[in-house]
Amino acid sequence: MCGISGIVSKQDLSKSDIERLDASVATLKKRGPDSSGTYTHNNVGLGHTRLAILDTSNAASQPFFSEDQNYVLVFNGEIYNFMDLRRDLEKEGLVFKTHSDTEVLLAQYIRDKEKCLEKFMGFFAFAVLDKRDNSVFIARDRFGIKPLYIYQDEKQILFASELKAIMAFDIKKNINHTVLFQYLQFNYIPGKQCIFKDASKLEPGHYAVIKNNEITTASYYKIPYDRSEKCSLTYPQAQKKLMELLEKSVERRMISDVPLGAFLSGGTDSSIITALASRQTKRLNTFSIGYQDEPMFDETSYAEEVAKKFDTEHTVFKLTNKDLLDVVFEVLDYTDEPFADSSSLAVYILSRETRKKVTVALSGDGADELFSGYSKHKAEFLMRNPTAANAMITNLDWLWKKLPQSRNSAVANNIRQFEKFATASKLTTKNRYWKWASLMNERTAESMLKEEVDYDLYQKEKAILLAPFTKNGDFNEVLMTDMNMVLEGDMLTKVDRMSMANSLEVRVPFLDHELVNFAFSLPEEFKICSTHRKRILQDTFRDILPERLYKRPKHGFEVPLKSWFSSDLKNLIDNDLLSRKFIEEQGIFNPDKIDELKFKLNSSNPQESTGNIWGLIVFQYWWKKWIN
Repeated sequence: MCGISGIVSKQDLSKSDIERLDASVATLKKRGPDSSGTYTHNNVGLGHTRLAILDTSNAASQPFFSEDQNYVLVFNGEIYNFMDLRRDLEKEGLVFKTHSDTEVLLAQYIRDKEKCLEKFMGFFAFAVLDKRDNSVFIARDRFGIKPLYIYQDEKQILFASELKAIMAFDIKKNINHTVLFQYLQFNYIPGKQCIFKDASKLEPGHYAVIKNNEITTASYYKIPYDRSEKCSLTYPQAQKKLMELLEKSVERRMISDVPLGAFLSGGTDSSIITALASRQTKRLNTFSIGYQDEPMFDETSYAEEVAKKFDTEHTVFKLTNKDLLDVVFEVLDYTDEPFADSSSLAVYILSRETRKKVTVALSGDGADELFSGYSKHKAEFLMRNPTAANAMITNLDWLWKKLPQSRNSAVANNIRQFEKFATASKLTTKNRYWKWASLMNERTAESMLKEEVDYDLYQKEKAILLAPFTKNGDFNEVLMTDMNMVLEGDMLTKVDRMSMANSLEVRVPFLDHELVNFAFSLPEEFKICSTHRKRILQDTFRDILPERLYKRPKHGFEVPLKSWFSSDLKNLIDNDLLSRKFIEEQGIFNPDKIDELKFKLNSSNPQESTGNIWGLIVFQYWWKKWIN
C-alpha cells in the first residue's frame, strides 16, 4: 500500500511548487514508510510513498517509468490478477524487468488506456503522466476502497490519497457549509463531496483526464442491478456459487511478498474469511481485540474458537477503556477531514498491534452492505412486512418520546430504537432511509449552524445519494444505497485511515467485483427474511463454522464516550473546543444550540447527544489543527 500526490499547474512548476510537492509526499509517510520519490515535468509533478508488498526490491519503486520514459506512474493499491495480465502481455512480446503489479498496471494502461480498468481486479488509486501530450490520467477502484481527493482552483489541479497532502500546497481552505450540514447528521461526509468548497473525491468506479488545464471525469463501472431480471438460480445453487466466488476472492488476496494475516472478530463475516484463508497457507496469523472493561461486548471467546478450529496463529489484544482513551488524540491528529465514527479508536489499536506481526491483513468488511447485516436492515424489513408488534411500537410513539433514550443502557437504547422506528413509519422510503442512517435530524443540524443552509444544493446532493431508490423498489435498493453511501463514506474510510496510520494494508475479499455483481443478482429473500439477516451468507458456511457462532446474541460495541465526557474529556467540552467563548470567536456554530446539546448530554434523556458531541469535538479539533 502506498500514498500518491500530484500537481498540474496552469504554468510551469515554480520552485515553491516543487517544495510543496516534497512536503505533500512527506505527509503521506505513514501510508508508505519504505521509500518515497517525486518527479516533475513541465507543469506536472507526481509524488509517491511506498509500502512494499509485491516485489520489495528497488526496481519496483515509484514514480515508475515506462521503457521509453514517455509514461510515469504513481500507484496506491494492489492488482490481484496482475500475473494473468502479465502472461497475456508477454504473449504480445512485452518483456518485464520486475515482478511487481506496478509494472503490469502501467503496461496495461499503455496498451488499453481507460479500458484497462475493466481488466483490473483489485483496489487502487493511481495517476499516469503521458509526457507526449502532457496529460494526466487518474482513476479509483470500483468501490472506493482506496481514497483519491481532487482540488481545483484558478492556479492548479491537485490530487492525493489524503486531504493533508493537498493542504501541503497553497490552497483555499473555504468550508463547504452544505457538507458540514451533512456531516452533523451522519458524523461522516457521504458521497463525493469534501469539507472544502474547491475539493471533492473522485467517485468510486470513475476516472478523470487532466489536460490543457481542464479535468473531465467519466464512469467505468457501476454495480449491475436490474430489478426486472429474475435470478435463475435456486437457493442451493446460489449458495454453491457464493462459496466458489468467495473462495476465489480470498485466494486472489493471499498474494504477498510480506507477512499476511486476518482480522478475526468472532462474527460470521471475519470467521468466513479466516476459514477460507486458512486453506491457502500453512498457519494463518489472526488477530482479535477484546474489551476487558466491557465484558458484554467481548467476543474474543468466539474468535478463539474459530482460531482453534482452523489452527491459526491467534493473537488477542485485550483493551481497557484507558487503552481507547490513550489513542484519542493520536486518531484526532491523523484525521485530516472531519470523521467521527468512534469505532475508529478500536480499529486504530487493532491495526497498530496487527502491524507488529504482519504487513497485510484480510477483513470481513462489505458483507453487511451486500447481504443485509445491520439493525437498520431488520427495521426496514419489518417496515415493509408489518406485524402486530410493529403496529404497537408505532402507535406508542407518544410514549417513547416521553421516556429516556440513550445508547448507554439496554432499556434506554431499546426505547431509542422504538422511537426511531415509530417516527420512520410516517416517512417516505427515501426519507426513512435517511432517518435510519443519521444521528441528528435536519432541523437540529440546521439550527446548529450560523450560516444559512443552501437547501437547493443540499437537496440535489441528497437526491444523488438516494438515487438507487425507485417507486415500489425492492430491498436491494436499500443495500445499493448502503454501498454508495455508508460503505464508501464511513466503513471503508475508517479502515483505510486507521490502517494506513499504522502502515498496514487491509484487503477486503467481500468487495471482489465479481462477488458484488453476483450478490446484486440475488433476490432480497435470499438475503433477509423475518428470522435472519445475511441469510444466504450464514447458510452457505453453516457446516464450516462453529455452531456456537449462530447461537449468540450480537452486541455492537459502544466506545465509552459518555463517561469520558464527564471525566477525561470534560475540559475539551467546557473550556476548549465547545466552550462558549471558542464557539463565539470561531463563528461557525450557534452557541445557544451548542449549550442546549451539552445540557442534553448530562440530562436523564441524552438521546443521540453523545454521538453528536463527539462529532462536534472531532470537527473542532480538526478546525483548530488544520484551519485556524
